[in-house]
Amino acid sequence: MRTTLRAAWPAALTLAVVLTVLSAGYGWHRDELYFRMLPRAWGYVDQPPFTPWLVRTLAGLVDQPWMVRTAATLAGVVAALLLAGITAALGGDVRAQRVAAWGGAFAGFPVLLGHVSLTSTFDHPVTLAVVLTALLALRRDPRWWLVAGLLAGLSTYNRLLLPVVVLGLVLGLVAFHRTALRSVWLWSGAGLGALLAVPNLVWQARHDWPQLAMGRALSDNNATDTRILLPVVLVAAVGPFLVASVLRGVRVAWQTTDTRWVVVAAALVVVFTFVSGAQPHYPVTMLCVLFAAGCASGRLARRRALVANAVVSCLIGLPVLPVALLARTPIPAMNVVAADQVGWPAYVEQVAQVWDEAGDPSAVVLTGNYGEAGAVDRLGPALGLPPAYSGHNALGLLPPPPEDARTVVVVGHAVRALEGSFDTCRVVRRLDNGVGVDNEEQGVPVSVCRGRTEAWATLWPRLRHLD
Repeated sequence: MRTTLRAAWPAALTLAVVLTVLSAGYGWHRDELYFRMLPRAWGYVDQPPFTPWLVRTLAGLVDQPWMVRTAATLAGVVAALLLAGITAALGGDVRAQRVAAWGGAFAGFPVLLGHVSLTSTFDHPVTLAVVLTALLALRRDPRWWLVAGLLAGLSTYNRLLLPVVVLGLVLGLVAFHRTALRSVWLWSGAGLGALLAVPNLVWQARHDWPQLAMGRALSDNNATDTRILLPVVLVAAVGPFLVASVLRGVRVAWQTTDTRWVVVAAALVVVFTFVSGAQPHYPVTMLCVLFAAGCASGRLARRRALVANAVVSCLIGLPVLPVALLARTPIPAMNVVAADQVGWPAYVEQVAQVWDEAGDPSAVVLTGNYGEAGAVDRLGPALGLPPAYSGHNALGLLPPPPEDARTVVVVGHAVRALEGSFDTCRVVRRLDNGVGVDNEEQGVPVSVCRGRTEAWATLWPRLRHLD
């Protein structure tokens, strides 16, 4: 372990410095704005509670992006160390561990995840930790199964994706290494993981399995694009200069019976992603595991390949370019996370101007998505705006606007659901971030609806939506 830390800490420390320097970036990401405004709860319709709790807690200390992103930076650092550990567990020497740490730390998607506090940001190191502890249990000491079970159980409070990896582990052991299933430590770890997951699963069951409904909504919205773009996204997310190492990792992991499950788990996540059509980045962590396995082969990516991959990854995944130049590059189209950080102060200021011009102190703000609602919640009070309402995801289960609110400033296309329910609805302006970045809010209408003719109890269910 000491050897691995010595090999990996230069990459981890460099990543920490880069992420810290760039942590303010272009501004808040829409998911961060959403997480910080969610009320305390055991779970939400679109995800378990961990990431919203963490973002809300850090924002409660210092309500700025850089503070919220300290957790993302730490997650990225831990992930780099874990990749070196996986390489060591697979027999890689110190040089191989060093290459795994540098390559994994500055690969495409891990760099991006280290910059913003998203659900996937924390899935990445937890999944790597489960893989590492499973390898240690199979190759060194079966007591590591307890740690693997502990981490797998806790992971269900962030996202219900790791069970797919665990299923791959089980299938791989059943097919290729059944003797491992005789270990009392394996079953003890499985029991511990199941016990820890029970409260989260009970919450899901008592709320009619909202994660399944959310999965269907993601599939309805993303399935075609996900299936078409999946190979391109996976290559870009790891980095084109590391693809050869990933392919070597498949061969290395398949060579012995106690590591073939890694290939099975990676393939299962790819198949799950393709069939579900949810989010194309889901398999990236397992590809990083295969990269680490490729490093253990002894045929290492050359230094210039690692540098080139890091440069491309940082240009695409981090806020390196001035925001005024961003629209002149393909980066917003390649990295929606960057685009989703641009323009929130300008957008909220424009909404505030419309609200002021509406001339009704009881008017409420209704937004089409949680990013807009979160931006109004964070930036609106300084401009005199009231709290925002939205029917998007978990916000749709919160109480509707008060009955005395008869004037509504509507951001986005939610106005369509209000047609016929107000005397008048008129588009008064369109949002403009001022730098030409084409993101979800750029150009959307801001409308003023007056003279509500239906009760909010009737309107609110029509405004709820998952995506």
